[in-house]
Amino acid sequence: MKVVAVVLMFFVFGLLSGCSDPEQGISRTDKQSGSETSQYVQRVNKAYLSEAHAMQRSSRISQVSYNLKFNLTGLAEFSGETAIEFSLKDASFPITLDLNKAKIKFLKINGTEVQADYNDAFITLPAENLVAGKNRVIVNYSRKHSTNGEGLHRFVDPVDKRVYLYSHFEPAAAHQMFALFDQPDLKATYEMTVTAPADWVVITAEREDKIREQQTTKTWHFPTTPKLSPYNFSLHAGPYKMWKDDSAKYPMRLFARQSISDKIVPADWFRYTKSGLDFFDEYFGIPYPFKKYDQVIVPDFLYGAMENAAAITFAERAFVSSGEMSSAQKQRLAGVIMHEMAHQWFGNLVTMKWWNGLWLNESFASFMGTLATAEVTEFDYAWRSFYARSKQSAYVQDQRVTTHPIEVPVPTSHNAFDNIDAITYSKGASTLKQLRQLLGPDTFKLGVQNYLSNNSYENAKLDDFIGALATTAGRELGDWTQQWLYKAGVNAIKADFQCEQGKIVNFQLLQSADHENGTLREQKVNVGLFSLKKGQLALDQSIPVIYRGAVSKVDAAVGLNCPKLVYPNYQDWGFVKVNLDKRSFETAKDHLSQVSDPLLRSMLWQSLWDSVRDSELPIQLYLDTAMTNIKSESDYTTLGQALGNIEQSVKYINRMGDKGAAYLSIVQPQIESLYWSKVIDVQQGDNFQRRWFNAYIEMASSIEALAKLKLIYDEKLKIEGLEINQQHRWSIIHQLNRFDYPSSKSIIDQELVIDSGDSGQKKAIASRVVRPNMKNKQKWLDKIHGNNAELPFSKLRVAIYNLYTSEQTELEEQTAEQILNSLPLMDKEKGVVFMRTYASVLIPATCSMKSVKRLEKLINQGVKLSNITKRALLVTHQEDQRCVNIANKFASELIK
Repeated sequence: MKVVAVVLMFFVFGLLSGCSDPEQGISRTDKQSGSETSQYVQRVNKAYLSEAHAMQRSSRISQVSYNLKFNLTGLAEFSGETAIEFSLKDASFPITLDLNKAKIKFLKINGTEVQADYNDAFITLPAENLVAGKNRVIVNYSRKHSTNGEGLHRFVDPVDKRVYLYSHFEPAAAHQMFALFDQPDLKATYEMTVTAPADWVVITAEREDKIREQQTTKTWHFPTTPKLSPYNFSLHAGPYKMWKDDSAKYPMRLFARQSISDKIVPADWFRYTKSGLDFFDEYFGIPYPFKKYDQVIVPDFLYGAMENAAAITFAERAFVSSGEMSSAQKQRLAGVIMHEMAHQWFGNLVTMKWWNGLWLNESFASFMGTLATAEVTEFDYAWRSFYARSKQSAYVQDQRVTTHPIEVPVPTSHNAFDNIDAITYSKGASTLKQLRQLLGPDTFKLGVQNYLSNNSYENAKLDDFIGALATTAGRELGDWTQQWLYKAGVNAIKADFQCEQGKIVNFQLLQSADHENGTLREQKVNVGLFSLKKGQLALDQSIPVIYRGAVSKVDAAVGLNCPKLVYPNYQDWGFVKVNLDKRSFETAKDHLSQVSDPLLRSMLWQSLWDSVRDSELPIQLYLDTAMTNIKSESDYTTLGQALGNIEQSVKYINRMGDKGAAYLSIVQPQIESLYWSKVIDVQQGDNFQRRWFNAYIEMASSIEALAKLKLIYDEKLKIEGLEINQQHRWSIIHQLNRFDYPSSKSIIDQELVIDSGDSGQKKAIASRVVRPNMKNKQKWLDKIHGNNAELPFSKLRVAIYNLYTSEQTELEEQTAEQILNSLPLMDKEKGVVFMRTYASVLIPATCSMKSVKRLEKLINQGVKLSNITKRALLVTHQEDQRCVNIANKFASELIK
């Protein structure tokens, strides 16, 4: 299949490169000047904005300010008025103003009411109504609230029927709420007036300076903000519960829906927020750029959180727990608070010029969020967690056929999220981490401070950031930038050494790159040499090395004791995949539980798992090693990593037909037994016990294990030290329905009586969808494919994620052709937000050559698909082939 991989790589670059601008439009030259520099690119009738038109617009427009008025009733529609003032360099050609699917009541340009030239995506302001210099435009309109998580989203609480609103504008959705120049390099100030029901609160980038009370409403006035890019502005409104804390340097508030307020622990939020504000004030050398710090927990949110200036939004599903938060949940909360806080400087204070720079915002926030979490919270092991989760996602993404450089062209706003993935977030953050290691922590910090100081309240490019670091460090970073930011793919390193009479006589690092992206890079790593001492793998020596090219000699290792294990990226300084030499691999496999360093142990666990994914180690041998060593795993983060890989192993084997089923009939009860023994071991502590219990629920499939779960659900079996919360109850119901345990269907409705809120309704959908019969699957697939208004996107997304589980391959096969045949039409009609989930989850892959060839056929047909869906199709094909390769290795080991 190597030939196919090469063909696919060329194919994907052709599909996704975005090298031509689809929106060049019609060029006209200024008749007066006749100059090439004043060419006008007429905007094409599309719902998105091209980079070419955006740059043309920002070259003509400056000094933008918005005065916004909104009337919010809680009904499905809202009304608004946008008054825009801006300076225009020349009035020779029209200007477009972005506004999505609104009913325009009137349009005034410089005091004259005109008929709006409007196409449901933008208004064209005629040149004859504009003037060189100061202009004022007023747009009065109404629009429906969105229900897909973008624009001004409306949510009706199923518990008490209260209505909640929040906005989400990234990458370019502010025009779904008001008329504006919706591009990041046209920063503006915002003054706002909002009329809303009397029991609502209204939240934005500034605190209100006036509230006028009417009989049933209040009118809130918000003073002018500092300059912000449109996607950083926000508006949230509703009868939110509010908590305050004024103990920090800046006033802090937290908001959530009334019906879930008893599940919020404000003290945790305020503690992490206060610590972060102190940390970033000092690190960046610039005070927090806004006057208050609000955080709003919202339903139906598309992502984890969003860095709106001084009014950050967080997804309920990720940060609201039905019981006491586990250590992992608290660490995630702290990390995301820090991530979004870092954006207030890096993203809001200084903003990228166009969407190709979005990666730097996210990479930097991921890096700084992890650094702050490790430095100022109880989670001083945050970098271990980053390695085990985020970094591994980046390695996987960077080895896919759809890999891309960190910095890529973005031809239109429609393409802004095409490449927002683990490369953008985690490879970018890892690259910054190793750059900090290369330059030194103090130099890196000072360079960041200089960058922020030089570009405050303005837009900047990558060259500005790299230039600030290079100037501060006194070294050239051009080659580093080309290697790491403009070249795709992950490199691998391997130690190559020889010993004589117990001493190293030759030692070198071998660097390799995949054949499609053959860039050999420079970076600094720490080479660790280990020996066995008193039954433990102990560090003998660590050697910092800057390696370049295919072979790098490590003369400092010559003459040292011959190691039992070499780890070439000890302490995780670099972004590089480690291939263990044969001696080190065998040592890792045989002595994994004898490694006292938790980060090294995590890395060795990962090396073993990588060898499974690369079809080098049979998956059953990995499970043997994992089952032997996991029972003594004492690190909470590494335990989660290992449990996750065991779960993925079972998912792979579930798809391997009769041979896989026969193997699991023997191994699955052993897994269940081991996990249960750890669940009832109260000596390990509450967080470990919960982690093992969650894993047990997920692994339970035998009739005995499912019966035990039913007894726990019925409160007939108690587990010492473990409180069964609402999340556990729904997880048990889901697992019972997944395997069609007797009476499991009826307890869904029973549980909904207890937990009837939005979260409970979504858990109930998941449990219904997962039931393993074809009639049920077809019913839900029809709902997903349909245009019914019964279910909002947030609930359809739950259905998509739960339609097929790994053991339901035969059911998945029955709808495979239907899904693939409907893919082009779905892609055309459903839009980017929907397809981002649908295509990544439901394109069928059943771990067989039949499935691989079916996907290959669709790829080769070259059907017209969006970039998001093309990427998902190519990745699904590649991962399906990976599963087949793992299955072949599994089968060959059975023959032995």
